Formats: sequence, structure tokens, C-alpha cells
Amino acid sequence: MAELFSPATLTALRQEFDVIWGKDEPISDAVFAKVWPSASVLISATPSVTRNMLEYAPALRAVIEVSGAFPDTIDYQACDARGVEILSCSPGFRQPVAEMGLAMALAGARGLITEHEAFQSGGEGWLQDNPETDFSLHGARIGFVGFGQIARELTRLLAPFRPDIRAHDPWLTPEDVSRFDVPLYGLAELLQWSRCLFITAAPTLRNKALISADMLALLPDHALVVLLSRAHLVDFDALTVAAAAGRIRLATDVFPVEPLPPDHPVRKLSDVILSPHRAAAIQGGRQLIGDMILTDLKAIFAGECGRQLAVADSSRVELTAGTGNAGLPI
Repeated sequence: MAELFSPATLTALRQEFDVIWGKDEPISDAVFAKVWPSASVLISATPSVTRNMLEYAPALRAVIEVSGAFPDTIDYQACDARGVEILSCSPGFRQPVAEMGLAMALAGARGLITEHEAFQSGGEGWLQDNPETDFSLHGARIGFVGFGQIARELTRLLAPFRPDIRAHDPWLTPEDVSRFDVPLYGLAELLQWSRCLFITAAPTLRNKALISADMLALLPDHALVVLLSRAHLVDFDALTVAAAAGRIRLATDVFPVEPLPPDHPVRKLSDVILSPHRAAAIQGGRQLIGDMILTDLKAIFAGECGRQLAVADSSRVELTAGTGNAGLPI
């Protein structure tokens, strides 16, 4: 609870709503069965709502997941037919994750980790220019695979550098494109063009290993790849091989298996930036989620339109292979 809600927001939530349970462990079956028939909102890490359950919850108005992806434990069509909103907390991760992405891009573009390691071994290059590997974000060619909440926040953070930003995202509507003024490109064309490539798409059944070995081969030599969303999106073995060969520079916060095995070859590479899935792991880093929950609950019960959390569209939700989750743009 403290991860999601600041003390002030939690106090306001309890003042305005009757919070049942609200503890850091699963609600008991007995308590859930007792309160479900009168529940207006279900908030859970992985909420389960079946068509049959809906028959016993006539007051239900919304279901809110707080793990970061729409789970496949919800009957989206049945909820849609009943007018029950399904909301995801994924937009609440955007600030800390985008901040980490910017830090990785700056460090990778300027070779900070490489020079730090060289310094420790006595091989640093004083006043040395590394034109092949190092570059400035000012005016840089920056591509996004997936242009959801994280990419949009990163675009805002990158604005002072005045980069040339392009994206690949089949989810975007024409309204999204016009609102963010980011041109869309095919994946192959985007990779051929990008000096710095951010991978920020949500994982779905259709995009596993979307960034394959063949796609990686399209990147310019010494391109910087910043992997922020899920390793599901890339052929991680091919990514490791490309980084080991010096073809690309890699910065990643996510891995195909977490914790990563001690003998994984990416651990032995010198010109990489590795972060143990902690882009959002800062004090208060997830409390924007709680603020959004409180704001949206007020709007729901006031009959107002517009939500800060992500809204599920039952026609667009795609299940994610092997995770029990469904994906929409992060």
C-alpha cells in the first residue's frame, strides 16, 4: 500500500471511500465473499473477474489492476457489456521509468560506463574523442519501438535536446499521431535510421522477439539500444552477440530471466549498461499510481469522463505469452 499511495493520498482515499481490506496481503476468501455483492470497485495486483462473478456484483463499476498490465483473469467482454470499466496502473510508471531511460541514454551516448571502467584499470583516454561510439543527444536520431506512456514521457524529457524523434507503433490512432507530432515508420525503416533506439512497447503474443537478429542487423554500426519495457520484445541472445561484437552499445533494465543467471554472457561484456529491473524502484516512484487511482475514482462516482489510468478496450487487449498478463501500450 505504501508503494502505491503516499500518506496524504491514502488518508484521502479512506476518507472518501469505504476501503475494505487494503492490506499488504491477499484478502481472505471469506471476507471477499462477504463484501463482493456490495463492492463498487475491485483494486488488485491481478484481479479476477469472470462472467459468473459479475452476476453476484450488481454494484460493481470498475476494476483496477496495479501490476502494470491488463491480466487475462478478467472477462473483458462481459465487463464491457455490464458497463464495468477496466483500468490499468501502467501510466503511473511513466515518470521513474522514463527518467531511467534518459539516464541510460545519456550514459550510453557519452560512453560514461566505458570510460569509468577504463579509469579503474588505468586505461582512460584523457580528452579523447570516440567518434564511432559516442554521440550527443542534441539533434540525435531517436527511434521508439512502442509509443505509449513511457515513450511519451521520454519525449517530453528529451525535448531540450531537440532530437529528431520517430516511432513504430501499430497501436497508435490517427488522433495520437497528430497530438504528439511524432511520425510513424515501418519497423525496418525505423531501425535503419535510428542512432538511439528505445524499446518501450508492451509485450503481446504478436511481438515476441519482434527485434530479431535480422532486425538488429539493420541498425547503424554503434547504435545505442535502450531496452526498458520487456526482454520479450527482443531476441536477447542476438542482442548480446551484437553488443559483444561491438556492433551496438546496449543499455537494459530488463532480462529474459530475472534474476539473470550468473553465467549469462551479457554479464561479461564491458561496453554495456546493466540495471536489475529497477527503473521504477525509487522511494515514492510508484505513488503516482495512487494519485491516479484516487483521481479516477472521484471521476467515476461523479459521472465524469476522462481517466488518468489506462482504459481497457476489449477489442484491442492481447494476451501476453507465458505471463498470465495481457498487453496494451505501456
